[in-house]
Amino acid sequence: MPDAASFFASLPLKPSTIETMKQLGYLEPTPIQEAALRDALAGRDLIAEAETGSGKTLVFALASLANLNRRRFAVQALVVCPTRELAEQVAAEIRRLSRAEQNTKTVVLCGGVPIKGQSANLAHGAHVAVGTPGRIMDHLERGTLSLDAVNTLVLDEADRMLDMGFYDDIGRIAESCPADRQTLLFSATYPEGIDELARRFQRDPLKVCAEKRRAQSAIDERAFPIRDEDRFETAARLLKAFSPERALVFCNTRQRCRELTAYLRDAGFAALELHGELEQKEREQTLARFAGRGATALVATDVASRGLDIEKLEAVLNADIPGDPEVYTHRIGRTARAGETGLALSLFDEGEAALIDRIEAARGTPVPRASIDEIESYGDEDRQPDPPPMGILMIYGGKRDKLRPADVLGALTGEASFPKEAVGKIQILDDVSYVAVDRSIAAEAERRLNEGKIKGRRVRVRALGM
Repeated sequence: MPDAASFFASLPLKPSTIETMKQLGYLEPTPIQEAALRDALAGRDLIAEAETGSGKTLVFALASLANLNRRRFAVQALVVCPTRELAEQVAAEIRRLSRAEQNTKTVVLCGGVPIKGQSANLAHGAHVAVGTPGRIMDHLERGTLSLDAVNTLVLDEADRMLDMGFYDDIGRIAESCPADRQTLLFSATYPEGIDELARRFQRDPLKVCAEKRRAQSAIDERAFPIRDEDRFETAARLLKAFSPERALVFCNTRQRCRELTAYLRDAGFAALELHGELEQKEREQTLARFAGRGATALVATDVASRGLDIEKLEAVLNADIPGDPEVYTHRIGRTARAGETGLALSLFDEGEAALIDRIEAARGTPVPRASIDEIESYGDEDRQPDPPPMGILMIYGGKRDKLRPADVLGALTGEASFPKEAVGKIQILDDVSYVAVDRSIAAEAERRLNEGKIKGRRVRVRALGM
């Protein structure tokens, strides 16, 4: 492997592209670029675990641009993104990287703007299309977009698209592309649905999981020595003092999960439990409430929390210390993602002190200690916990009913007349859907949706845990 200074120069790229990258400030590769760029440029299908801010856009942008025949005015690279904002950012970066090639045309295909202008841009010929699943499907159904010439398909933030209920749309989009294309799949986490996507739409993909370069200071880490009998009380004191909007609380056993959840609820927290004894429907509802900011604390075992990735998670609390140092690192790494900061608090009794020593030896840095006598200096540990900011509505209708996130958003902001800002995370599953709404309007939103229609038909809606 060449050193960082010469890495980009060693890639099979045009000198003009390398010069453009220098002008744009690409001087040293990020871990994901170092691990994936060479294989991506060689035409290999990839499954890359990479979060926002990791530098992944450069990987698929360079691979897409390298495969273009600029004399052919047809869409040859398609990048599918979960949101309009991300699609616009990606398109802007592709345009910047291709500016040395004057005849490269990139179009954005997203909702929120008239479809007519996008259709006109496509009719005049484009090489790269970047868009969201819903609007791409609209163009395919109207016949204004052909994917017959696509040789590079990119699924960016695939886990988020699965979480938003776009699995079927992604499938139809991929099936509209030639079978011999290159498919690059990027995901911040690795839920089960990613494997299913890879099996259906990729050819012998290479899995890449680059070590994240996260600033140590991004996680405010503190470990508190306690007596075991004070464990639950100290956990509640810390959550009240620091007052995170959401905290993921780890326990080593199901029994500890149940007991701590009950204790936190008695202390006034909107706390939920997540462990292996939950039925699938219970698990889905629990995750929908926590991910949608409808609960304050999620008390979980490591097994139950696999594949769980929560955006902007403010805090992780280890109620128990795990026996494996890698598990500890994985736990606290759930916070401070994508450039955010986060809090990692741990409780350990005399018997767990050796586990802390093992963690320190494995990673080569100390776990900062703190005293429970300091808790009062962090905040008001006697205050009542704040209620969660959002209410979660469960809609009895999902992907089997052809329901899309846009349908739910349209029902709330259209006929029900709620502002878009009051609507949060929308999750579409097979038979049910979940939508987060501002807590102050949750009851009224439930009533109006029950009295109105979604996608032209009446549906049953109920609020969870209100």
